[in-house]
Amino acid sequence: MSIIRTFLLLIAIATIVGCANNQTASFDPNKDLVGGDVFYVEKFGPDDRGLEVLIADNLSARGYATTTGPADNAPDDTTVVVTYADKWQWDITMYMIELTIAFRDPGSNAAFATGNSFHTSLTRQSPEKMIDEVLTNIFTADSDPDAVGGK
Repeated sequence: MSIIRTFLLLIAIATIVGCANNQTASFDPNKDLVGGDVFYVEKFGPDDRGLEVLIADNLSARGYATTTGPADNAPDDTTVVVTYADKWQWDITMYMIELTIAFRDPGSNAAFATGNSFHTSLTRQSPEKMIDEVLTNIFTADSDPDAVGGK
């Protein structure tokens, strides 16, 4: 009987760990995004999947003027530099396990907003959905700092 209990416990633990996901976002309360902000999404060096374009498309759909390109090449009118880091994992197919996006001041390069999404294999999302999830949480943290802490 104890072998069955041990087996069931191991299955329960595997299920809980396999279903893990985590979302966080923070936004400097001394900063605010405005409708006239101009975003520049810096391509993350190792990224060969075009995530910078997907991030820019999402920001454009939200009504922001957005361009993309290599690091340290933002146009002069840029008010927000967007950086990101993605992590991928193999589980029958490759999937994005984690995405972090930061909004930075173009002058100081200091991050004033960050968002992160972590999904294991069983809760995996498409890159577009993870980008939308992270950006939505960042914008929510700007308007309601208590809304997205450690969901």
